[in-house]
This record gives sequence, structure tokens and C-alpha cells, in this order.
Amino acid sequence: MVSSLLPRRPNSRMMELHLTGFESCPLFPGGVVADHGENPLAAASFQLPACSDFDGFQKDAIQMMKPAKGTTTLAFVFKEGVIVASDSRATMGGYISSQSVKKIVEINPHMLGTIAGGAADCQFWHRNLGIKCRLHELANKRRISVTGASKLLANILYSYKGMGLSVGTMIAGWDEKGPGLYYVDNEGGRLKGTRFSVGSGSPYAYGVLDSGYQFDMSVEEAAELARRAIYHATFHDGASGGVASVYHVGPQGWKKLSGDDVGELHYKYYPVIPTPTEQEMADTSAA
Repeated sequence: MVSSLLPRRPNSRMMELHLTGFESCPLFPGGVVADHGENPLAAASFQLPACSDFDGFQKDAIQMMKPAKGTTTLAFVFKEGVIVASDSRATMGGYISSQSVKKIVEINPHMLGTIAGGAADCQFWHRNLGIKCRLHELANKRRISVTGASKLLANILYSYKGMGLSVGTMIAGWDEKGPGLYYVDNEGGRLKGTRFSVGSGSPYAYGVLDSGYQFDMSVEEAAELARRAIYHATFHDGASGGVASVYHVGPQGWKKLSGDDVGELHYKYYPVIPTPTEQEMADTSAA
């Protein structure tokens, strides 16, 4: 025994453990815990809440405590690869906590992921996905496909379904079959498509994408379309803003094309036209 190897002091006394605080507390009918008088270690008496619909109560409580989130991310496939773009604003309800959040995560040199939802959840699971993709590459001597990476993430998130994760992400990249784009959320859902936009500003971004999207665009035209879609989303959605970042994923890997402040983009798309002095004088006299 290990205890026989330890030195003993002469005339030592064994320590007595008092386990009175760990005694079970009997329950009376009605769910009231028995009163233990002045014993400070006993559980406090309380009445259990009466709730006929516990599932509904739990959903209402989660919805009440769930903070409002906002962002705008988008990605689309065209003949030269995949364009991925996002804003950079982080909000906590009505409070703007940051204007410089990196919402496009480099999973590996040929794959990108976007962040929408809880920033901590998305960043952690993208980093975890990057590790698993690298281990797959080392074990199989080839890069994991976009299909495999998105399925891997969907399986992980499905195993945590109903536990409070908030993840809405797009996995975009280039593999042996060409460009690939998938949408994955915290419920384990997974969709393959050619155009996606996620976040509170996505309806405005979809309006620009649907009106200007063409498969045979050049890289410059596709980047300008994504930039303009992000700008219009930030203009109409108060939870989106900051910097519009645009990435391109092609056969040689991803490359960041631009990162423009949306305030400067506003004056680029809608320049201020100086009013002639004669017109100002005429307006003043007419008033």
C-alpha cells in the first residue's frame, strides 16, 4: 500500500471528518424541503415552481435571455472561384462593442469560413475545424475537400444541438473538384449552394446580389459586387458596419482583395455634388 511508505510521526492523531452537512434532506408532500432549524449546513426551504408546460417555459426563458445579434456575411461561386465578404461590426444588443472584428477565418490555405452568430462559438469551432482539417491532411497526404470539411463541422455542431450554441457559417474553398460553398448552422443543418448571405443585414445584401450576379464575371467585377452588397447592408442595418472585407478563393488558394471602410464607400457610391452659389442664393431668397 502507498500509505505504508509515508513516514509517521509518533503520537499522531487521526483527523475526524464531520459529514453532518452531507445528510440527505427529507421531502414533505408538496415539494417543501424540511426545516433543519438553526443548522447552517442544511438546505434552505423553498417552494418548487409550478409549471404545467416546462418545455414552453424553457423556450421562453432562453428567448428572453438571448441577446440580439447582427452581422452581414456573404459568399458566392463564379467562374474564377469563390468570393467571400463580410463587415466587421460586433454588437451586444444595441451596444456596438467593436468595429474591427475579423469575420472571415482562414481554415487552411485553400478554405475560408465566415462568422455569424456568437463570436466565441464561431471562432472556437472554426479553429477546431482547422485543426481537424490539418490532421486529415497529414493522415491522408491530401487536403480535405470542402464537402468533407463542411460535413465534419455539421456533425460536430449537431452533437451539441439544443445546448445553446449560436453559429451560422459558410465554408468556402477550392478542392480537387473546383470551387465549393456550403452553409452550416448550429442545428447541424448543411446546405450546398452558389449564393449565400447570413446575418441581420442579409436581406439587403441578397437584394444587391440577386440583381447583379452573373456566373461569368471577372474577379474585379465579382469583388465589386460583393463590396457593394456589404455596403448597402451596412447602410440599412444598424447592427452591421465597420470595414467591408473581400476575399477571393481560387486554384492557388485564398487572397484578400480589399478592406474598405463603409463610410468611405458611401461617398464613393454617392458622391457629394456641390451646389452652385447662384442656386444657393436663389433658394435662400425664395425661402
